Amino acid sequence: MKWMLVVLVGGVAPVNTDLVFDKFTDCLAAEEQMRQHYADAFDAWDRQAAARIDRRKDYKKARDIEAKRLLSNVGTCVPHGGGDQQPGTAPQR
Repeated sequence: MKWMLVVLVGGVAPVNTDLVFDKFTDCLAAEEQMRQHYADAFDAWDRQAAARIDRRKDYKKARDIEAKRLLSNVGTCVPHGGGDQQPGTAPQR
C-alpha cells in the first residue's frame, strides 16, 4: 500500500500535496519534516517580531495570530490507491 501526505490547513481544510510514499514510515518522516519547517519559520518570525514590536501587548497579540497561522497546519498520512487500480464498471443490462 502507498501513502500520501495531506496537509490540514488550520487543522481543518485538507490540501493534497501529491507526495506519495511506498512506506508509512517515510510518510511520517515527511510529515515530521513539514512540521519542523513550520516551527522553524515561526521561531524566525518570533525573533524578528520581538526585536521589532515595542509594546508587549502588541507583540503578544501578533505572536498569537502568527502561531495560529503557522502552527495549526498539520500533516497526516492517508492510504493512497494510486493510478494502478481500475475503476469499477457498471453492470450492463
